[in-house]
Amino acid sequence: MIRRRYQRFAGTDAERLADVNSLASLTSPDTIVMPVRGGYGASRLLDRIDWQALASRQQRDPLLICGHSDFTAIQAGLLAQANVITFSGPMLAANFGAETLNTFTEQHFWLALRKAQFTVEWQGDGPQCDVQGTLWGGNLAMLISLIGTPWMPTIDKGILVLEDVNEHPFRVERMLLQLEYAGILNRQSAIVLGSFSGAAPNEYDAGYSLESVYAFLRSRLSVSADYRSRLRA
Repeated sequence: MIRRRYQRFAGTDAERLADVNSLASLTSPDTIVMPVRGGYGASRLLDRIDWQALASRQQRDPLLICGHSDFTAIQAGLLAQANVITFSGPMLAANFGAETLNTFTEQHFWLALRKAQFTVEWQGDGPQCDVQGTLWGGNLAMLISLIGTPWMPTIDKGILVLEDVNEHPFRVERMLLQLEYAGILNRQSAIVLGSFSGAAPNEYDAGYSLESVYAFLRSRLSVSADYRSRLRA
């Protein structure tokens, strides 16, 4: 499957859809499911995924579903359509298949899966707060693409965690504002912005940076927001 390819996707839509829907018929217990890489093109499958079959499978014997990046679309759909819990975390080739495996990633991946209760802390510049709520979110661009669709979760008083890569600060700001204008940000109890890497500032920015975005957003929101965070167990 790793070598299968169609254009820039990991197979045709039909092949990839069959992969996702086949999860409902898996019989192996204690199965971990994760994308090989980011899952580009996941959005093309959303209207044909058998969400109810996947929900029934999870009720019988939950799969441990983990991933991030474009796979966020499927994870959000599972939450919105079937209230299925998934993990935002490493992927098979992109993380566990790296030439040098990140020890932090490996250790905390297994801790999160093996422990019935798992404490998540973060290091960042946000205010002190004590809140409880559903921990949800994922890739910012993918969540933006789901607004107004049946696959966007409706979470009130949640803790929204967001990340992205290769997005310039002005695009990050634009997407965060869209979440605000859609009424999503102010419905949360807290917002945690994780890693936003890969977009270097240029001379035209004239000092405009991610820190500028964070300060602007903080001035507008009535919820606790933490920025430049490093999530840790």
